[in-house]
Amino acid sequence: MTIRKLFLLMTLFVGMSISEINAETKDSLWTTSGYAGLKLTQVSFTNWATGGDNAFAFDLQGTYQADYKHNKHVWKNRLELAYGLNKTRGDGLKKTSDKIYLNSNYGYEIYKNLYASAILNFQSQFTRGYDYAISRDISVSEFMSPGYLMTGLGVTWIPNKYFTAVFSPVAWRGTFVLNKRLSDEGAFGVKPGKNLLSELGANLKLEGKYEFLKNMTVYSRLDLYSDYLRKPQNVDVNWEVQLNMVINKWFSTTLTTNLVYDDDVLIGLSDGRRVKRVQFKELLGVGLQFNF
Repeated sequence: MTIRKLFLLMTLFVGMSISEINAETKDSLWTTSGYAGLKLTQVSFTNWATGGDNAFAFDLQGTYQADYKHNKHVWKNRLELAYGLNKTRGDGLKKTSDKIYLNSNYGYEIYKNLYASAILNFQSQFTRGYDYAISRDISVSEFMSPGYLMTGLGVTWIPNKYFTAVFSPVAWRGTFVLNKRLSDEGAFGVKPGKNLLSELGANLKLEGKYEFLKNMTVYSRLDLYSDYLRKPQNVDVNWEVQLNMVINKWFSTTLTTNLVYDDDVLIGLSDGRRVKRVQFKELLGVGLQFNF
């Protein structure tokens, strides 16, 4: 996917979100919220005695939440998109963030605040990714390499508007690696030459959103997954925290952290070895943001 196509996709997402918010709300059973933002960083040096390198960076982020509740029915949907690049004179262009996240959860109330539920989750990225410490020419990921698709049945507990817990004791998760080279290498847990790692296990999702101070909101999502058929004691962890601090209608600061541990993902080292590691990412940005 080219950068031009990526910008068109992000612009379409922002435009659709704004159009929907500005349109007259005809169904009060829906609750929607989200934001779309652009964070920019630029530094330039001319005859600077202490040294430095010209740099430019941008990060696009978009989040949209749409929840439906009527009688015994509840349906929660969340979309997250992100893409960022950094360019310096010395190192050239590098990708800093890349995310496609879509989650949908339907529930039917069987007891107070308790719902029989079904989930559908998809995750991937837009463009190729590189481990710049090892190689700038050989990609380690791309769209649908990996791509994650999960569906499951279980129960959802929604005690209040701030917190949701979803337990799916029957959850299928597929890891797709459609790039032939990565597939042949057995990347992301697939068997060499295969395009799909199929797992059957249990998933627990804990999700919370809370405005702890005026215009300061924290969102946290923790996913735990265990494969019944293969090493059930090795629990995969994906924990993301998003802190959004609104300055005014158009400007804000966001801080995002993401901790990941997946027993099937091996991290390449400079000496050629591939080992299991806890992954961690942190992103801090200040810039334009439209909240809705």
